[in-house]
Amino acid sequence: MSTIAIAHRAGNSLAGLHEANVLGVDVIECDIHHHRGRLEVRHLKTAGPLPFLWDRWELAPASAPRLGLQELLEADRHGATFMLDLKGWGTGVGAAVARLLHESGHDRPVMVCGRHWPAVEALARLDHVRPVLSARRPRELAALWHELLRRQVHGVSVHRSLLDTEVVSRLRRHVGIVMSWPINDVSSMDRMVDIGVEGIISDEPTVLDEVLRRRG
Repeated sequence: MSTIAIAHRAGNSLAGLHEANVLGVDVIECDIHHHRGRLEVRHLKTAGPLPFLWDRWELAPASAPRLGLQELLEADRHGATFMLDLKGWGTGVGAAVARLLHESGHDRPVMVCGRHWPAVEALARLDHVRPVLSARRPRELAALWHELLRRQVHGVSVHRSLLDTEVVSRLRRHVGIVMSWPINDVSSMDRMVDIGVEGIISDEPTVLDEVLRRRG
């Protein structure tokens, strides 16, 4: 399989969607939150009753407009392949995305990933959904081996710090594609490709462009 270019968080804004489509990436990733009955596309988290959204050193007013998943899908005019990263620890977000995809008639292939695997499983029954299990920490990778013996999934998305040649080789015996993040410089990309990673998830257009350029 050729290495694929995945634009990390590019689908979290309409501007990012446009830029990723112009670049010609293979997959556009976005973060999906189920908040007050609405599917929102954003990386920033809510802060309970406090009037802001946050992530590490970033703050934004809670009253700022928030992109909805329905709006994102309707804005796409290029037939993009999305990877929907389900946020949170309940299964409600997965069930809500399944309803939206069904009701909107969105039947193009879509990857659905997340670190809370039951939410991903809630979507896996749809024929055009490609389930992807994510692992960020060593304990999650340890649990992943047992999960892959229990059921079939399209792929895995594993943090680069957890991967080496042996781990990737073992993962590839169970899934169709092994992806990794964050790959934000060419040297990291080279290392991942050398150990067998097939999906490069990057925030950096220069890295994504290099993946596409090498593929020809």
